[in-house]
Amino acid sequence: MRRTLAVLSALGVLAHAAVPALAAAQATGVEKTFLIPSSDGYGVAECLTTGGECGQVVADAWCESQGYAKAASFGMAAQDEYTGAIEAAPAVKTSDRPIRITCRD
Repeated sequence: MRRTLAVLSALGVLAHAAVPALAAAQATGVEKTFLIPSSDGYGVAECLTTGGECGQVVADAWCESQGYAKAASFGMAAQDEYTGAIEAAPAVKTSDRPIRITCRD
């Protein structure tokens, strides 16, 4: 009986300490941006670059598959958002630029 009471008390203390930490993690709204090649072969680039309802569904599904709640934003990545983008370099064709999806909890 004492052992059970001690275990339950310890679990209560741990749960009491974990609740504020979980609330703080949820309040900050963790975001992460993913860059996906536009020629990935899945055929979703048109959906994600037009910004319509189709793109929101695809972006939300991508974020959920990565463990996030939903997409905060999506679209064509700006030239300064990916490696190798140099201002003096010739402009990259729009179809060759990666797609950006920012996910949040």
